Amino acid sequence: GQKFTSKSGILELMEDLEQAASGKENLCMLGGGNPAHLEAVTRRVRTRMETLLSNGNDFEKMLVYYDTPKGSALFCGGVAELLQENYGWQLSEKNVAVVNSSQLAFFYLLNMFSGTYPDGTRKRILFPLCPEYIGYADQALDEAAFCTRRSTIELIDDHIFKYHVDFTALNLDDSIGGICVSRPTNPTGNVLTDEEVNRLGRIAEERDIPLFIDGAYGLPFPGIVFEEAAPFWNENTILSLSLSKLGLPATRTGIIVAREDIIQAIASMNAIISLSSGSIGQTLTLELIRSGEILTLSRDIIQPFYREKSRVTIDIIHETFHGIDYAVHRSEGAFFLWIWFRDLRVTTKELYNCLKKRNVLVIPGEYFFYGLEEPWEHQDQCIRLNFAQPEDVVRKGIAIIAEEMIGLKQNS
Repeated sequence: GQKFTSKSGILELMEDLEQAASGKENLCMLGGGNPAHLEAVTRRVRTRMETLLSNGNDFEKMLVYYDTPKGSALFCGGVAELLQENYGWQLSEKNVAVVNSSQLAFFYLLNMFSGTYPDGTRKRILFPLCPEYIGYADQALDEAAFCTRRSTIELIDDHIFKYHVDFTALNLDDSIGGICVSRPTNPTGNVLTDEEVNRLGRIAEERDIPLFIDGAYGLPFPGIVFEEAAPFWNENTILSLSLSKLGLPATRTGIIVAREDIIQAIASMNAIISLSSGSIGQTLTLELIRSGEILTLSRDIIQPFYREKSRVTIDIIHETFHGIDYAVHRSEGAFFLWIWFRDLRVTTKELYNCLKKRNVLVIPGEYFFYGLEEPWEHQDQCIRLNFAQPEDVVRKGIAIIAEEMIGLKQNS
């Protein structure tokens, strides 16, 4: 009870979303992970709903019957067939499960492969690319169940940088029960290269531990990836996907692709914790998945939209941040920019509070650096910014961030 009711980064993030949803005037919502409203996607889903409404049996079945703990056999089979046909992965519906959000999926998975085992041994999850997703930080039931490794920093030019996995510092021992990455990485928009993912996959396979890939923003859908990258899966990989970043966050539909024994374990956990999987997201998107349209929507509508939003926002930052010592992580995917203020005189939490007083909401970077064995100065110098909002909101928020940074510099 103390663990899950104490203050946490993810709770603060969601409280900010609640504040934004309350309709507060002049609020620049550059925090949170809410996707943009893409009319082309919404229109397609609305058409699907109208079809369901015209057939009372389908609509009622979606709402009035419990689904199975594993998810709809039709939906899971459709996902398996889509991935097999497009990527050659040897899958059946037995390799797919549906959970009420990918956030919940990782609560299951991270605790399944970490903590105290029946024989008394203790296992930890390794996050090899720190900073990493804020939503993992407080999910472990066991203390010290997570460990992370500092990324190396490549300076691309004066104002652009990129993180890489430091393979020389991974140092896996027998206590590591799994390796976890998000791709694209939340918060930075980093897309692990195919070489990095394959190398992590080989390390995990050699150790007989799973590689978790959180693809909530990534491949194969919603495909918000701006670099050349291939989807990755094998029987030692647990791939998590989501309908949220397609534009359907309220359906709370997470999808897990894994070998059969892991899927069976997920179904067992789901039965105890959630009883069953929600049906609405599965029913609304089933035909998009069966037809492969979910991939074309991702490629032709969703990815180009966010790529252009990213380009415009980076241009605004470069235009606005004169006199500020900053660098932006190279935008390779998702809908976040990760800004590094190299001479920040206060903590990112203090900067967050200053900005909040001026109705600008961002996410302080310190929450994304959990599990480090030693403090890292870098963790107090970065913020995450969501660029999915309308351009005028983003531009106004960035201007206020610049004013605050210049004011801090003058007052130091």
